[in-house]
Amino acid sequence: IKGSHAAIKSGMLCAEAAYAAVTAGRAQDELSAYPEAFEASWLHTELNKSRNFKAWFKHGLRVGTLMNGLEQFGLKGNMPWTIRRDKPDHAYLKPASECQPIDYPKPDGKLTFDRLSSVFISSAAHEENQPAHLTLKDASVPVNINLAKFAGPEARYCPAGVYEFVKNDNGTDRLQINAANCVHCKTCDIKDPTQNIVWVTPEGGGGPNYSAM
Repeated sequence: IKGSHAAIKSGMLCAEAAYAAVTAGRAQDELSAYPEAFEASWLHTELNKSRNFKAWFKHGLRVGTLMNGLEQFGLKGNMPWTIRRDKPDHAYLKPASECQPIDYPKPDGKLTFDRLSSVFISSAAHEENQPAHLTLKDASVPVNINLAKFAGPEARYCPAGVYEFVKNDNGTDRLQINAANCVHCKTCDIKDPTQNIVWVTPEGGGGPNYSAM
């Protein structure tokens, strides 16, 4: 699966840096050895060669295909330039009034599946008594801004159905967070237009467990 080897290697590098710090009696300081080890590893070399891949496609399919072909096959990933974006990803989200709603076909249960069925397959689980790893800076923002202006994007960009707008008894809306469904993709931390969602690392051992893979 794409990216799994990168996740494993980065985790190994972090664990090695943490182990060295603990055995040296260090505590409450920065693991500076981790980024240094990453930059010296084959993983950094691999990722650095493809650093512009997605950025080029922001200029269209033809430009993206042409430039990626040049960089990957012509220059072998050793290009002297880096394409940088001028604003964070969440700042590109357009108001709902400027967009055309997409009518997706219902999942057929054979080739396409609903989100909760996919969450079930992931075997995602968290200890119920642990502190919430998904919180809001301001509980009024999801309804007053995100829902009103962007039609509640958190209910759509989350692949696990963690965020759900439900009705209160008085008919008003509120955002319900189903943290137990979280598969730790961190999409909400990146894509939330108001950056109101706070994602912190859950207790160890929780999250998705793809046992059938």
